[in-house]
Amino acid sequence: MNLAHTVERALKGERRAIARLISLVEGGGADLVEVMNALHPHTGGAYSIGVTGAPGAGKSTLTEKMVARARADGRTVGVLAIDPSSPFSGGALLGDRVRMQSHALDPEVFIRSMATRGHLGGLSLATPEAVRVLDAVGKDLVVIETVGVGQAEVEITDACDTTLVVLNPGWGDAVQTAKAGLLEIADVFVVNKADRQGARETVRELRQMLDMSELPWKPAIVSTVATKDEGIDDLWAAIEKHRAYQEENGLLQDRRRRRIEREIREIVAERLRRRVETEKTELLRRVTDEVVKRERNPYQAADEIISAL
Repeated sequence: MNLAHTVERALKGERRAIARLISLVEGGGADLVEVMNALHPHTGGAYSIGVTGAPGAGKSTLTEKMVARARADGRTVGVLAIDPSSPFSGGALLGDRVRMQSHALDPEVFIRSMATRGHLGGLSLATPEAVRVLDAVGKDLVVIETVGVGQAEVEITDACDTTLVVLNPGWGDAVQTAKAGLLEIADVFVVNKADRQGARETVRELRQMLDMSELPWKPAIVSTVATKDEGIDDLWAAIEKHRAYQEENGLLQDRRRRRIEREIREIVAERLRRRVETEKTELLRRVTDEVVKRERNPYQAADEIISAL
């Protein structure tokens, strides 16, 4: 693959070239540095939204409706449907995301289902790099939809400007949800499938929990029935309100700066890890034996490897 030519075609909006660059991001190969060098000057225009929550919450349908809403405003959209756990193939575990293919023929919408297991830096590197590709090629909005809940979701939402946490009626023990980290990362709560029994109780529980918190930004709670297109305008308004709040208070720039700082730290850690695995295998083997024999502890072993680097 001629990287310079591929980047040039991607910047012109050619879908196949964009797909190839994201495949490169998934693999995290040596060519990634050259690609990022070429793309980075073209970034900074996209606004990113993370969509997370338990499996079956209706995230894919909600994402599809948000894409339609953005397109109604004339905005171009990129969607990254991220599967952090699949050990298989090139990353396209679409599952119920096939319904998003209603936008597949729209040249201003780019949808990609990607797995990140192949990337040595894991989710925390693959995600911002994939977002950067879509940003550079001119997408106004990038939506990152995740599978499941847990640490992977916290990492992924670090890559977003606004994070939506999608819940269903009867969401269960609030303490368990807090443990999953979802309350801490939400900028907007979405109670989807709100036509089901228990929706009002779920909204009330959320509001009570937020009333007890001391967060400077109180996340909006929006009820939706994505399959019926209900509540999508309210959700869009909540996203725009959060964006305006960040921009007016200088928080968006701070948020993006923290994100870049985290990314740099991850890149440093990944490169050091790679050097240990490729350049210091004998030293690693020796200090491991010494730790096994109780001749030193793991921290002393790590210090020796760091000194050797």
